[in-house]
Amino acid sequence: MEILLSFETWIVLAILLASAEIFVPGGILLNLGIASLIVAIGIKTALLTNGVAIFTTWFISATFLLFIGYYFTNKLFPSKQRVDNTDEELDVFGHEVVVTETIGPGQHKGRVEFQGTSWTALGDGSTISQGTKAVVICKENISLVVEPKTN
Repeated sequence: MEILLSFETWIVLAILLASAEIFVPGGILLNLGIASLIVAIGIKTALLTNGVAIFTTWFISATFLLFIGYYFTNKLFPSKQRVDNTDEELDVFGHEVVVTETIGPGQHKGRVEFQGTSWTALGDGSTISQGTKAVVICKENISLVVEPKTN
């Protein structure tokens, strides 16, 4: 327990953690090193006199530094990442397709060519002849629902 109350222990730990940041980049070890330096200063000024106070100060300061570092890093180096549409339903809606196998009448399935692949297709109840163009309304399970294209 005596080693935890030593100023030199926390200075050495601060130097080791900050130096390790060179080999393990990311800022975490540097934050832990700065937190160790804060504890060393607290021991030197006799503000921290027992193990509970030392560890509490170290954990709180490390957590605080982590959040502050994260905030400033995001402000100084904004992300160029973007999130595109991940809903497949929106990607198929309104696209023009070519009917490769007659669809209908009623619920009789046919086939269409969409995105370079042959898809099972359902119509709106009317007959859509082979070779005509249709528009995708939506997707139902693994089939496309289409309606004849109007000019």
